[in-house]
Amino acid sequence: MTGIWALLLLTVAIGATTLSGKTNDSFELSGIESTQAFDLIRDRDPAAAPDGATARVVFQAPAGESLADPANRQAVADALATVETSGVVSIVDPFAAGTISEDGSTGYASVSYSRSAVELSLADRAGLEAARDVAERAGLTATVGGDVLGVEIGGAIAEMIGIAIAFVVLVVTLGSLIAAGMPLLTALVGVGIGVAAIATLTGFVELSTTTPALGTMLGLAVGIDYALFILSRYQAEVRQGRPLQEAAGRAVGTAGSAVVFAGLTVIIALLGLAVCGIGFLTEMGLGGAFTVALAVLIALTLLPALLGFAGTRATKRSSRATAGPVRVTADATGPATATGPDRSTGEPRTLGRRWVERLARFRWAALVSGIVAAAVAAIPVASLQLALPDDSTKPAGSDVRVAHDLIGEHFGAGANGPLLVVIDTREATDPATAVATATERLYALAARDDSNIALVVPAITSDDPQALQSYQQQLDTAQFATLTVIPRTGPSHQSTKDLVADIRATLTDLPGQSGARALVTGVTAIGVDISNELTEVFPLYLAVVVGLALILLTAVFRSIWVPVKAALGFLLSVGVSLGATVAVFQWGWLNELVGLDATGPVLFLLPILLTGILFGLAMDYEVFLVTRMREAYVHGVPARQAVIDGFAHSARVVAAAALIMVGVFAGFTITDDIILKTVGFALAIGVLVDAFLVRMLIVPAVMLIVGQRIWWMPRWMSKLVPPLDDEGEALTKRLAG
Repeated sequence: MTGIWALLLLTVAIGATTLSGKTNDSFELSGIESTQAFDLIRDRDPAAAPDGATARVVFQAPAGESLADPANRQAVADALATVETSGVVSIVDPFAAGTISEDGSTGYASVSYSRSAVELSLADRAGLEAARDVAERAGLTATVGGDVLGVEIGGAIAEMIGIAIAFVVLVVTLGSLIAAGMPLLTALVGVGIGVAAIATLTGFVELSTTTPALGTMLGLAVGIDYALFILSRYQAEVRQGRPLQEAAGRAVGTAGSAVVFAGLTVIIALLGLAVCGIGFLTEMGLGGAFTVALAVLIALTLLPALLGFAGTRATKRSSRATAGPVRVTADATGPATATGPDRSTGEPRTLGRRWVERLARFRWAALVSGIVAAAVAAIPVASLQLALPDDSTKPAGSDVRVAHDLIGEHFGAGANGPLLVVIDTREATDPATAVATATERLYALAARDDSNIALVVPAITSDDPQALQSYQQQLDTAQFATLTVIPRTGPSHQSTKDLVADIRATLTDLPGQSGARALVTGVTAIGVDISNELTEVFPLYLAVVVGLALILLTAVFRSIWVPVKAALGFLLSVGVSLGATVAVFQWGWLNELVGLDATGPVLFLLPILLTGILFGLAMDYEVFLVTRMREAYVHGVPARQAVIDGFAHSARVVAAAALIMVGVFAGFTITDDIILKTVGFALAIGVLVDAFLVRMLIVPAVMLIVGQRIWWMPRWMSKLVPPLDDEGEALTKRLAG
């Protein structure tokens, strides 16, 4: 088995090396107005390349000088001359475009390319670097912004941090360096195969840059956790005197079954993203589900093989000499009470057992305090704002961020996110009049006292006969015109989003009056349209994912209330996670800890992505924790005592697994990529809250309060729902026989 996995890893690694292509950072969604505008321009004027890469070269004159000075003006011209390559569609000189600040010290040129940023040649990028060098040699300060120059994600460092944290937790939990290394090895094999397979796929289809990164994040986290659960059960079986081979079989047959069902819940949640019908979300979901499926398969096959190689070296761990456990007795409905040590089992009175025994005494107080704490932490969600990430989120000091800040400082925040209004005149009776009507309406909108429009740039800006002739020719051939609206506020500001709606409302009756139609696009418009689409499909996604997961958990636990309780607990976890994300990323509370120096709206796709991933992971902990409780219950232990015994057995490994996952996710908060930073932070907080507040406080408190009724299922449903042996009961009976 080890050889098979090694061969598979080698095969996909070769495929990734020879066949991999490029990824992209764009968020596209067909059928929305903002992308329809780009499609219209591309279809009628292919040379315009509306979705090609763009660069902004910002020039600053020395103190006391102006860019209009002859020497500085010549330096700008010389610098822009080096940018010209075969991939450049247009270079708009700052003097021709009027993009010179009022004091004359700063200006910027816009460069448009025929290809996307990932498709640019080395010559294209070298031209921009040369422009900066030429300008700086002439005494100017030059920076390059736009989507041409990306920022390194830094995923390798994030992974190393997660692995280091995981190794420390594994050593403490398993008590053996050999045993601690096994989950890391199996997880790295799974991540290696998964990421290499995704990289190979990029040679045939274009994927988001975030897809392999998210696969790495999830594959590493669940890969370590799943192996840890099986390995921990293996060590427990060995301590009971089982032969090593039998212990491995029992561990895979019991804990391995729980791993399968836990993995299925995560896979269901990730595959459910395809329900949204949004390409980049579907890619992320499929990539993440693939790496999780690999983690399950490797934990069930490669880990037992490694245990065979390790022998007794994987079983060493320090034992604690403690008194016997306190036994808690209760009938089906009465309160649980401590009756003293049970010397018959010889089990150590662990921290987990002491915790749950105290919880049994104060279960109502624990439940109420846990819910109140979660509700208070979730309060910031009421202020949640969503937007596409822009250059204001780039690392401080990077060229892209410096250029963005300079443009905002000298030309207004809205200059970093202009809105493009495309007037489709194909059905217009008088195209020129239709464009003029739209322009006049935008002027009127800009003249309002409460207007957020700083400037309206008409389709034709010159009375020169040649310019007028060219404009009329465009209307006759391409049958469209473009107007530019510069907002007063930045692209992620709520007022800019409101302006998108105002412009659309102002031009909504243009087709009825002139036959022309207006389409609004731009960074903010795209973000607004995608956010609206996500909001519309979110209820469907939630219904599908939660519905399927509830069906699976109902079959696993043979109970109605356990799955319902698990889903309600998840709502608390996602609420706290989103609340913390708003407080840090949007409000700026302690944002320096995650490497942020600016605040802004939360990543637009976070709510739906967080819901899917965190729901799957939350059900993981529910399965691992409650499985041991049900295992005790079906063996005849009273319901409340089963909660205590099951919690005492599984709390240590669940806590270790949660700490590992938090460490892996938190490691990605140090990356410069705002998407990974936001997702990593939200998942780290979500897992931390779900594991320790929800699953280890609220869940056992509820089960101790409800007692035996928590395992209730109607008879008619019991006959319909197939039995799923997640506790390995059939295996245990067979071996006992």
